[in-house]
Amino acid sequence: MNKILIVEDDKTIAKLIQASLSISDYETFVLHNGDDALLHIMENDYDLIILDIMLPGIDGFELFEKIRSRNIPVIFLTARSDVSDRVKGLKLGADDYILKPFEPLELLARVETVLRRYQKTENTLKFKNIVINLQERTAKMDGKIVDVTPLEYDLLVLFIKRKNIALSRDTILETVWGISVDIETRTVDNHVQRLRKKFKLENCLKTVFKVGYRLEG
Repeated sequence: MNKILIVEDDKTIAKLIQASLSISDYETFVLHNGDDALLHIMENDYDLIILDIMLPGIDGFELFEKIRSRNIPVIFLTARSDVSDRVKGLKLGADDYILKPFEPLELLARVETVLRRYQKTENTLKFKNIVINLQERTAKMDGKIVDVTPLEYDLLVLFIKRKNIALSRDTILETVWGISVDIETRTVDNHVQRLRKKFKLENCLKTVFKVGYRLEG
């Protein structure tokens, strides 16, 4: 399980980030000021830090420079929209930069991208009796490989990574198909039906009225 430190002085935002990451099975720890974060980071190991810039004590930029030797990937998170701040953060060596407000799914996608870049992501995903091998792009149920199309595989991975989160059809289309334009939502429905049948998910892959679908478990 990947360990992620959240350094954010706004407690409401920190709780939102923590809840989003915890649902995706990340282990999280939260601090609210730069001075405490510096001491903590020097004594603990993390796979990723989500770091606000405007912090009590030392700010995010100064904190980043002081912990550079720890070689921990960092995503800056800030309400600032000034391009110069984004440029400064990236020039310092941050791995990504997210502006508030943000969508939890966008944050999760960026976290996964950074972890993958550092090869810190897990090679397998598990849901009940289903095991996904992300390197081999295979799906097994009860130890036996299930024949799936590339789109069915990507859809299954999305549901498992976002289990217990209601996903709209538009979100599914944009994430799996890579588009958000005119394609019949029935396409999503048909793929969901096939996943339910192939992996016996009729009782877990629920339809969310007027929204889309949610994998529960």
